[in-house]
Amino acid sequence: MKIRTRKFLGAIFLLVLAIVWSLVGMSLAQLPIFETSKWLQAAFYVVVGMGWVLPAMPIVSWMSRPDLA
Repeated sequence: MKIRTRKFLGAIFLLVLAIVWSLVGMSLAQLPIFETSKWLQAAFYVVVGMGWVLPAMPIVSWMSRPDLA
């Protein structure tokens, strides 16, 4: 697969990942446990806000591989 195709598909995958990740994060944020503590809310938003990077790293790595001659 050419790098141009990988970058196009990778961009679509990253967009889908961001949308799904944010929807799951928003639905989990509505759990009653987060209403009890502002510190717990803050920790949750930090973890969820930065957590999408881990699943995105393999996609970006795959996108940036050079073409096989």
